[in-house]
Parts: sequence; C-alpha cells; structure tokens
Amino acid sequence: MLVVMAFFVVWVGCWLPLAAITAFILNWQINKPLQPEQKIPLLVSLYLLAPLIMWGFNWLGLGSFADYGLVGNLSILGSLLLGLGLGILGLAVVFSCQFWLGWCYLEKSNIKLIPGILLPISLVALFVGGIEELVFRGFLFTTLEKDYPIWLAAIISSLIFALLHLVWEQTETIPQLPGLWLMGMVLVVARLADGNNLGIAWGLHAGWVWAIATIDTAELITYTGQVSEWVTGKNKKPLAGLAGVLCVLVTGVILLVFLT
Repeated sequence: MLVVMAFFVVWVGCWLPLAAITAFILNWQINKPLQPEQKIPLLVSLYLLAPLIMWGFNWLGLGSFADYGLVGNLSILGSLLLGLGLGILGLAVVFSCQFWLGWCYLEKSNIKLIPGILLPISLVALFVGGIEELVFRGFLFTTLEKDYPIWLAAIISSLIFALLHLVWEQTETIPQLPGLWLMGMVLVVARLADGNNLGIAWGLHAGWVWAIATIDTAELITYTGQVSEWVTGKNKKPLAGLAGVLCVLVTGVILLVFLT
C-alpha cells in the first residue's frame, strides 16, 4: 500500500505545477466548473506523466510494464480490437432497446457530424482508456494483489478508480459512482480473461469512452422522459442509470462465461 500511496503522491506532485501553468493559460477560475476545452489539456498533461512516473518506479525495481499487463507483442492488438468491439456492441444493444421501447430517439440530422469528430474522439478514447487501464488495472491492481487476496485487490482498485473521477466533476459523477465501481470490477475481469494482459480491458474502456463521447458530442440521442432518468441515466450519463449498469454487468458475465 505504501508503494501505491507513493505513486499517487509523486504523480500528483509532478502534475500540480503543470496544472497551475495550464490553468493560468486557459484563464480558468477555480470557483467555476471546468469546461470541456479546459478539462482536456489538464487531463492530457496528467495522463502523459503517468507512464513516466511508472517508468521511474520500474527503474527502482518495483515492477515492470509487462507485470502490469502491457505486453509488447501483436497479441495485445487482437485483444484490443476484441474489447473495442464488445464495448461498442454492448452500448449499441442498450440504446437499440431504448429506441424500441420509446425511451429515446435518434437525432438523424446530427449523424452528419460524426465524420468530423471521429478521429479526435477515437484518439482521446484510446489514450484515456490506455492510461487508465495501465494505472488502475495495471499498476494499482498488480501492486495491491501482492498484499491482498485478488478479490479484495479488485474491490479496492475499483473503488479508487471510481472515487478519483470526483476530481474532475462532482455533481454529475456522484450518481455514477456505483456504476464506475462496477465498471472497474468488470475491467479487472477483462484483464484476468486476457491472461493477465490489458488488451481486452483497454479495448472495452476505449470502446465505452468512444461511444459515449460520440453520442454526447454529436448530440445523437434525445430522451423522451417516458421513464425515470435513473433508468436511462441521470444527467444523461449511462453509468448513472439501470440501463448502463446492466450493460456493464452483462459484459462482465460474457467475459466470465466465454473467455475465462
């Protein structure tokens, strides 16, 4: 646990000067919520530091990227694609069911916006998914597993993963906390199903981020209000609703049944 605490202290300590400079350049006022165009530079600067800090810990003999599930061979690409497909397919099924039930409808006029945002959102999804999996299902889970049973390491790492999302936004994140914790647990299962590699978990994470970011950015979905937002997702966030939680849960069951 001391190694985990040291990692996050060093990571945040190295990032704070960069965050201060970035916030000054962006003219961000601390009493106002972050806008997307302000959040992305802060997030990128934070996430770019993670592999560097991890490399330093590796240099000290505290582990390696291979130990964390990031292997340097072509097999990880196949696993990545499998995870991407599973993540996107799962959300496609969820929204298709909601269309059929009349809970929401597709803004067809906005489909034309997708080509223009496809590349940047895809790059962000792969980057965010990769770094978060390396940190939480890679370094954090592997380190905790040395001191705790695998189930407890999964619970703790998933809880930390969920709670740290509060750093960026509190109001919309709080209703998502149970869903984020469950997502973390399923991504641990994905790593175990992939022979302790991160490929499937990375792909799943990136697929979910890509699909939700595309829907939000292009404003593809409009909810009809026929059911409570606790079913479809409070504040239009799938993980804050029953539908999104079921999607993640079913994905976990598929991983357990077919891949383990």
